[in-house]
Amino acid sequence: MIGIAALWISLLLLGGGVALDRVLTDAITNNFDDGMNYVLTAMIASAEIGPDGEVLFNRPLADQRFLEPNSGLYYQISAPRHEDWRSRSLWDRALAVPPGHADRNFHVYNSKQFPGEDLRIMERTVILPGSKTRWMFMVAAARQGLDGQIKTLRSTLFKSFALLALGLIVLAALQTIYGLLPLRKVRKEIIMMRGGEKSRVTQPMPVEVLPMVEELNALLAHNERQAEEARTHAGNLAHALKTPLTVIMNAATAQSADLGDTVIREATTMRRQVDHHLARARAVGRRGAAQSRADVWPSLEAVERAVRRLYPDVRVDMDGDKTAVVRVERQDLDELLGNLIENAAKYGGGSVFATVQMAGPMVEILVEDDGKGIAEADRIRIFDRGVRLDSGKPGTGLGLAIVRDVAEIYGGTVALDESEDLGGLLVHLRLPAA
Repeated sequence: MIGIAALWISLLLLGGGVALDRVLTDAITNNFDDGMNYVLTAMIASAEIGPDGEVLFNRPLADQRFLEPNSGLYYQISAPRHEDWRSRSLWDRALAVPPGHADRNFHVYNSKQFPGEDLRIMERTVILPGSKTRWMFMVAAARQGLDGQIKTLRSTLFKSFALLALGLIVLAALQTIYGLLPLRKVRKEIIMMRGGEKSRVTQPMPVEVLPMVEELNALLAHNERQAEEARTHAGNLAHALKTPLTVIMNAATAQSADLGDTVIREATTMRRQVDHHLARARAVGRRGAAQSRADVWPSLEAVERAVRRLYPDVRVDMDGDKTAVVRVERQDLDELLGNLIENAAKYGGGSVFATVQMAGPMVEILVEDDGKGIAEADRIRIFDRGVRLDSGKPGTGLGLAIVRDVAEIYGGTVALDESEDLGGLLVHLRLPAA
């Protein structure tokens, strides 16, 4: 950032300095030329033709430098077949007349015809009254004074712009260093968090960095929640497996006659617990994915086809918003809908109806059947792991418990009610819309 700022400042000041140098140099040169123009105009105004056909001045020129040899200011009047009339300051030198050069307007140019003395010459061709001769009036001035002024100007410009560039670059550097200082503070805070000295970025930060710090703290909190959930799941799973393992160990130690039945029963319990915690772990692991989104209708159709093969005598109808999209991974959505529709098909009377509708920021999925339903007193207890109200049909008693846990992980809810149309159970599944 400092290097780019320094380069940009240097380029801008260089361009501005060159432009300003050109403008001021032209102004000084034009002022110098105006002085020569004034002298040349005075020469032409005071010139007249004498009795012998030569040019004379009817009044002397005011500038005394024309009378001092090598003074740096000269004039000369020339014409073909006429002797040059030169100022005394030229002494034994003469200005070179460009051959075939005739300007009725003022013409100015630089010349190096005098060794060691650069000249700036202004000339004009004039026909004086009483003469048909074209007289070349020339005024020459040494460029030493002009070049000295230009040199002083450029030296001043260079020093001023160099000082200005240095000041701007130092200011840009200070702004950059000071502006990035909060990031170094954040880095120190992260180092302290990694060392276990703190768990959050607590140092006050400028408003420009505060959103990043808030997001960082939110990410840390999210990771802590996930780690805590993982520890909780591991503890719950260990606790759930401890009792079946103890039963198996006791039966094996006692060499119980029903050891085989005991192992099968307790292994089934353990498998049920493992399946439940694996489902929760998968949902927690996929919850943080920014791309989590699934179309509800294709998932419903896939579940309907699977349930129709398992229960060919059950009719599953669907209706509602076919464009609804939820912030849930497709696998978890399939598991949610699969558990609900399979339960409705298993425990219902042969008819299942699923409805998809928007409810503000949520997508509501209603699954109802024509079975016996669930008594209001049992609608909360049925969500507990392993609870089954109908033990006459196969199952693990984990379907609704998994649905509740996975829905809550994604920020959704599930509730039970009575279906007004079919008379059986009505399940309200609400998931955040994508």
